[in-house]
Amino acid sequence: MKSAAYSNVVVVGAGRSGLALCRHFVRLGSRVTLSDRRTQGEISGLEELRALGVSFDLGGHDSSLFCAAELIALSPGVSPEIEAVQAARGAGVPVLGEIELASRELSAPLIGITGTNGKSTTTMLIGEIFKAWGKRPFVGGNIGTPLMEALEQDAPGYLVVELSSFQLETVERLHAKYGLMLNLSEDHLDRYPDMHSYIEAKLHLFDRMGTGDTAILNADDPKVEALSPRIRAKVLRFSSIGPMEEGMGMEQGRIVWRYGAQKLRFDPAQLRLKGRHNLENVMAALIPALLEGCPPELAWKAVCSFGGLPHRMVAVRTLENVIWFNDSKGTNVGSVVKSLEGMDVPVTLIAGGKDKGGDFSVLRPVINSRVRELILLGEAAARMEKELGDLCPTHVVSTMDEAVALARNLTYAPGAVLLSPGGSSFDLYRSFEQRGEHFETLVRALEDRGENVS
Repeated sequence: MKSAAYSNVVVVGAGRSGLALCRHFVRLGSRVTLSDRRTQGEISGLEELRALGVSFDLGGHDSSLFCAAELIALSPGVSPEIEAVQAARGAGVPVLGEIELASRELSAPLIGITGTNGKSTTTMLIGEIFKAWGKRPFVGGNIGTPLMEALEQDAPGYLVVELSSFQLETVERLHAKYGLMLNLSEDHLDRYPDMHSYIEAKLHLFDRMGTGDTAILNADDPKVEALSPRIRAKVLRFSSIGPMEEGMGMEQGRIVWRYGAQKLRFDPAQLRLKGRHNLENVMAALIPALLEGCPPELAWKAVCSFGGLPHRMVAVRTLENVIWFNDSKGTNVGSVVKSLEGMDVPVTLIAGGKDKGGDFSVLRPVINSRVRELILLGEAAARMEKELGDLCPTHVVSTMDEAVALARNLTYAPGAVLLSPGGSSFDLYRSFEQRGEHFETLVRALEDRGENVS
């Protein structure tokens, strides 16, 4: 269903999604104002929009401007609770997110991927399968490319879309043919009052799915499994620890897919991606492709060829028989748990960042069993030290430079250094990418002391 025509639109947020929204509504003939709390000097891309006739409301949000609009179009990450948006709602102005607005203009089947961890990897895996199959997928959403940009491409065959809880807060008509819920653990509790509210936002993915659609759920996650009675779509499950009568499971060290008369077996040793969490991502990614009729050999070859995303358990280098991992995308407690569970040598863990309100005590068992030294930095360091510092030698530093230098001196073979923060980057860096790149630069600059061959 196409969006209604709006003569006066306020787009909130001047990131990539906001710019795409502005271009879209200009094409439709709307009068567009871009609003952002940042000043002009802090935002790039404004000259292009000015040339298109877009007006600007910068350095804050003008509530009177919002209340006079016919539509408030929110970029992902902009809270619908900000004062100007609430004022507009009170005045009867509709408030819709970029994902919702884009989905109304697109007719291709949508595969929506949500959950706490693994969303980006699973989204990319599905995209790689459908590309190899020649189906022209659009791959985007929370992974970095706004869904609105699909309107600027030749008609895609499928929409493979990573969806965050923030994006799902503002959907109304979004309809997914396949909805994937990968896992659920505490995250964004600086935004949500409690875990229940966070999960409720995620559940919006399934609101308009019916019996002709398929929900793909992690059978090993009790929080995910508890949601199944609320989902009207057909439910298929995956499990990385046991067999499934119908769905994707593990049997005698092999991935086994059972559906109707189809039974397929895959050898996980052939995957470049390692770790149980990546096994779950691969299983989830295969299901929509197999249900759509993708040849199993082609789908398996595509997932086996995928080597992972930047800043997600990337082996930066091995130095004196110590391997250094960049997991800067590990921005919540559950992600750190999964990353540590995949380690088979003692770990020096570099953690900390912006405190998102998660329960750090969840880390205690895995730190107790796998972490030899704990190095903390950033806003969350003090609380992490208080809640975890009794488990192993713990050190608080001020900068990544100090963290890397200290990790070099503390870590010996066999061992590993893992940057997996458990918090967002916004206390010290612009993004998790910038944080990970700084870490990798520092690690590559370390000199080999000649004790072993690196």
